[in-house]
Formats: sequence, C-alpha cells, structure tokens
Amino acid sequence: MDNKSKLRYLPKIDELVARLENLWAAYGKEMVTECAREQIDHMRQTLLAGGDCDVAMEAVCAAVEKELKAIYAPHLHAVINATGVVLHTNLGRAVLSERAAKAAYTAARSYTNLEYNIEKGARGSRYDHIDKLICRITGAEAAMVVNNNAAAVMLILSTMAKGHEVVVSRGELVEIGGAFRVPEIMEQSGGTLIEVGTTNKTHTWDYERAINENTGAFLKVHTSNFKVMGFTEEVTLEQMVEIGHAHNIPVIYDLGSGLFADLDPVGIHDEPKILEAMATGVDVLSFSGDKLLGGPQAGIIVGKKALIDKMKKNPLTRAFRVDKMTFAALEETLRCYLDGSCDQSIPTITMIKKPVEALDLAAKKLKNLLKHIDGVESAVMREKSQVGGGSVPGVFLDTRAVQVEVKGISAAALEEKLRKEYSIICRISKDKLVFDVRTLLEGDDKKIAEALRKISEELA
Repeated sequence: MDNKSKLRYLPKIDELVARLENLWAAYGKEMVTECAREQIDHMRQTLLAGGDCDVAMEAVCAAVEKELKAIYAPHLHAVINATGVVLHTNLGRAVLSERAAKAAYTAARSYTNLEYNIEKGARGSRYDHIDKLICRITGAEAAMVVNNNAAAVMLILSTMAKGHEVVVSRGELVEIGGAFRVPEIMEQSGGTLIEVGTTNKTHTWDYERAINENTGAFLKVHTSNFKVMGFTEEVTLEQMVEIGHAHNIPVIYDLGSGLFADLDPVGIHDEPKILEAMATGVDVLSFSGDKLLGGPQAGIIVGKKALIDKMKKNPLTRAFRVDKMTFAALEETLRCYLDGSCDQSIPTITMIKKPVEALDLAAKKLKNLLKHIDGVESAVMREKSQVGGGSVPGVFLDTRAVQVEVKGISAAALEEKLRKEYSIICRISKDKLVFDVRTLLEGDDKKIAEALRKISEELA
C-alpha cells in the first residue's frame, strides 16, 4: 500500500477514541481524545514527508496507549548507581541522609514558618532558619543560601563587583557544567574581569600590579574539575588575603565542592576545606550543598556581615532563593557535622570513606546472589572508583566490583537492557560489564540479581 492509500486509511478520531474506551477511566476521555488526535496528525505528517507507518486500527491504538503511559509515568524516578561514581552529576549528585530526607518530606507535606516569625507573630526572613547554624559551624559573621553555587558566585559578583574591576588568575578561568564560564558570569554581573598571570603560573606581584582606584575585589576560583601539572605556581588564598587586606580590597573565594569532613585517610588531600579557608580571613566564600557536603542542591555563601547583608538586599536574591524543602534538608545535613555523625549519617561521606574490607564483603554478597542464576557468570574484581561531581580530579579510590557475563548477550547490549528496562546504571570495563558496589544502596544488590535473573530467563 502506497502512502496516499495509507492516508485514506488513517482511522477517524471518533472511531479511534471509541476503540480506546477502556482507557477513559484511567486517563479521561478528553486526554485520550487529545492523544489520539496528536497521533493521527503525527502519522499524517510522516506519510506526507515520505516516511512509513502502520495505519491499522490496532497499531494506532497501541501507539496512543503507549503515549498515554509515557505522559503519566513519573519521569524523575530512582535508579541504581552501580558506576562507583559517588557524586554522579547526571544521577543527581549527593544522596540525602535519612534525616535530611525526612525533614524535606515533613516540610513538603506541611505549612511551615518559612517566612513567619512565630515569636513576633509577623513576617520573618527565610534566612534566619539556617544562618546561625552555618555561622556556628564555619565561624563566619554571616551566611545565606541560594539555589546553587553558580547562583552564589553570580550574586556575590553582582553585589561586590558591579562597575568595578575584579582581578582573577588566568589559571582559574574555569568552565563548569553547561558551558558556565567565569568570564561570562563576570560580564553578566556588571564587573570587569582583569586577568593576571598565565595559565600555569601566577605570582603575588601579578595581583599587586593590577591594583588601581577601580579595583573592587580579588577573586580566587578553586579549579575543582581539572588540575594543571608540572611547571606551575599559584598564589595561595592566604597570600591573596594578605595583599587584599593591605590595600583594603575584599577577597572572594569560589571554593566549589564544600568539604567539611576529613578525607585525608582515603587519600584526598588537595581538596580545600571550608574551615581552613575561613581561617585565612577571606571576606566572602561560597560552596555547593550537593557535592562533598552531601546535602541538597544549594549555594552557600559565608563571610563578612556587611557584605552578606548587601547581598540579601540585591534584587537577584529573590530569583536565586531556595524553597522550604531545601532549607529543611540542608539544616539536617549541617547538623550531622555539628554533632559529629557525618561519617555514619551522610551517604556521600560514608561511600567515600567505606573501607576496602567492607566493599569486598559487599561484592562477595552480590556474587553469591548471582551464582545460582543459570547463564550468569560473575567474579569479584579490584577496580577504581571516582568521587565525581567536579570534585578531586585525578583521585581514584580502591574499590571492589562484580564482573558479570550473561550467556547469549554482549556486554554492551546487557548494559543497555539494564539501563532501559531496569534503571540500573553500571559501566563497562575492558569489554566486561561491572557493578561497582561502592555506590550501591541497601537492597540494590537484590534488585540487580533479580534483573539479571529475568534477562537470563528471557534469553534461555
């Protein structure tokens, strides 16, 4: 049948909707009709463009039902992270602690005192709920929270650099995810970027020579997603603060990842710690909530009260503000650092610090679940994990993984099937499918085993 004939055989909308009567109760007749019309229009356009499609009533009904299921299926859903990348940007970065998740749920399901001062019976500030806690932990004079660290940097520069020059080392003009670049942020903020030094070497005198009557701030950016190796030299934060304060120039530090925990025991030595940075006397510092802090997505700004107060009055603050769920989750995350329970309570820190002995036991447990499945061969192997999320580049953690082969299917095809049908995200190493147990949550091993059992049975 040619395309012109197929166009004549396209089902009429009313007939198609009548045939889909069994879907009315679940989706409503109006939605079924809308999807039916869209499907017929799509098929008509396909045929007119020279393409091909099945115009039989049964095929069109199946296509409409598939589209309805896709519309009503939750697009954001849980996946199993078997990649070993702890802060996997594409998988939502940090997994919240149980305490933080419960706090966010409670806030979501209730009215809250987000901007209401219960003691005064009047409007309050949403920042009052968490500022004191952040200041207590960091030792800062003041603090505020916005929706991510990029917004934090934008707000800082918009407040402090508008109409002024900001001095930055060329070696720190980074680009983060989504082509978000420091020079472009500077341009949007209304400040003028003054580049000093070179990509690999910047000296104290580079900053000193750049100072003039229009210098508004020094900006230091932690290059959290890359490293320059070899013949290098950079001005430390301490040196920059010393120069800045000697000339009455404030120093801004975009720290990035936000590390409070001690990760030295697992070989992470170069990632700057928030408390050490604050001890230098830096005027304003910002960091992420959903990276090494292990909390929800947020940008946390700490520093001198006079500067933070100006930021709170900046019109951009309203555009960058966070909601009640973020405040609740962040508050509970920070309390884990205050009470010293972060190693046990915050999944990000627990995963990074998990000893090889525990990983070995977890891998053997998964292998044991797989050994009785016909057609599945598995072995525990030594592998390397990454922290991820633009943090600690070049640092690889010793880990354990389970290498799996399923009879009748290639590693690439198996990876695709697990990803698309079971939301299990793993990786291929040396042409073999592997599940890194570092990032598995409780019960994930059983879900992996069940998925492999079903796949093996399908292939048998």
